[in-house]
Amino acid sequence: MSSVVDEGDLTGKANIRNAALRLFAERGHDAVTMREIAAAAGVSPALVVHHFGSKDGLRAAVDAYAAQAFDSLFAMDEHDLAEALTGDNWVSIAELFARAFPHGSPLPAYLRRLLLVNDPAGAALFGRWYALTGRLLDSMTEMGLVRPAGDPAVRAAFFLVNDLALILLRNQVAAAIGVDPLTPEGVTRWGQEVAAIYTQGAFAAAPGEEPS
Repeated sequence: MSSVVDEGDLTGKANIRNAALRLFAERGHDAVTMREIAAAAGVSPALVVHHFGSKDGLRAAVDAYAAQAFDSLFAMDEHDLAEALTGDNWVSIAELFARAFPHGSPLPAYLRRLLLVNDPAGAALFGRWYALTGRLLDSMTEMGLVRPAGDPAVRAAFFLVNDLALILLRNQVAAAIGVDPLTPEGVTRWGQEVAAIYTQGAFAAAPGEEPS
């Protein structure tokens, strides 16, 4: 998969948007001024206003750009996506992120901030991905790839949250396992163990049962 983010898209307007994205990911929307965004983009504050009208307009443009980039990860037929997430070359949502966003991309950090502060844009993304996860699990069940769920709503939430945790807790996980989990090495280590847990289980016996 090629990078979702076109770092070469450096028209005047895109350059300003990219600068704002990085600053928003690092510090949050409210902590960043239009003047700081202009300085980071190497343009005048007047040009920022010319292109986006206001900081709210710029934020909306950044949110729309990020949402398109994130949603494009799943822009394939649900049957094909279900096979990709469970086949021999099993990948997780976290691995899709690692493949799509190059090292140093601010988009994973931006998503983390959107989700952790319960930003409306982050809530909308989560809602769409939760619905998609539910549909994928339904397809996987029909294909015989997963066992039927006792509580499909909880299972969909569990699968989504488990993958998003790697993005939300990226720095903490890196410190714990000694490698950035969104690098090829980190994704491989993480993915192998998660796949084993999903397919083989982690416990010798179910809770309340005696080991055989």
